[in-house]
Amino acid sequence: MSGGTWELHGLKLSYFTGKLEAWLRVRGLPFRFVEMDMAGFRACARATGVAQMPALRSPDGTWLTDTTAILRRLEAEAAGPALQPADPLAAFLSLFLEDAFDEWLWRPALYYRWAFTDDAQLMGRRIAATLMRDLPLPLALKAAVVRRRQQTVYLRQDGVTRTTAPSVAGLYLEMLDTLEPLLARRPFLFGSRPVAADFGLFGPMFRHFASDPTPSDLMRERAPSVLAWTARLWNTRPEGIAAAPLPETAPADLDPLLRLAVRDHLAEMDANAQAAARGLKRVRFHRGGVDWRLPVSPYRVQCLADLQAAFAALGTTERAGVLERLGPGAEVLARPVQPALPPGRRIRNRLWT
Repeated sequence: MSGGTWELHGLKLSYFTGKLEAWLRVRGLPFRFVEMDMAGFRACARATGVAQMPALRSPDGTWLTDTTAILRRLEAEAAGPALQPADPLAAFLSLFLEDAFDEWLWRPALYYRWAFTDDAQLMGRRIAATLMRDLPLPLALKAAVVRRRQQTVYLRQDGVTRTTAPSVAGLYLEMLDTLEPLLARRPFLFGSRPVAADFGLFGPMFRHFASDPTPSDLMRERAPSVLAWTARLWNTRPEGIAAAPLPETAPADLDPLLRLAVRDHLAEMDANAQAAARGLKRVRFHRGGVDWRLPVSPYRVQCLADLQAAFAALGTTERAGVLERLGPGAEVLARPVQPALPPGRRIRNRLWT
């Protein structure tokens, strides 16, 4: 890709914007941050074809969207230190965790932001003052509209009820307890250099859990090593990892984390894909001791298909290694790859967080 300055369009409080911003900083690509307002959001939607953030404009004017696709493309084409293991098995497990952190931790991140009064009031006002700054309405009215909209879309319409809320809240605590000993032992998830899994985890941890009042209090008390990792990744620059070797394997102590992701994330992805294949609008499954009923997500159908395609591309030995590391439930990855969705449907169906 050509040299020059990139433009990152998003919000400073956005889950996926933070993920991409950290990757650009660690990779050392020069970029200018452009905080969206509503007019800018619409302009980016016209340029990329989908209404979501962030959007990335390359120095040659090409527009990119979807952080997972962006990271994979730039890893292959842009200058800077490699941020993915060279070993195929470790690389696949890193991509699997990136996908899980993107989609699995989304619900608790949004729950902690919008289900608690202090968090919802703070973040509603911040979104109103930034994204909606070009709308000529009173700030208090815009903030109230934001809170109502977010609580409807990201709580009630995403299956969060009085019955399921304890499971959503508990996932964050379980994740902190699982991550804390790992990140107390080494700088990043796989070793001394961050990989795709770190950036997937960074999205919810940095912009939500470590920043919003309620979850940040929990992180400071329960998982100080996770908090330190969040600051460490944000502060990492190319020269800081120049001498650090790429991880050659996925450390064995990642297995509890991997198996949690299979238990919850992969099982939900499979149920979602099966419901979509039957033409259903909603997916039902049982997890965490409760029954869930959610809208079918076309984007997650594509996520599973992409993981299945990456798994199929591995050699026989690596495929066996993945199934062994992930444990029961991982056989979903070995199923035939579903047909790819048209590009217009590859959207998370989310505007801002």
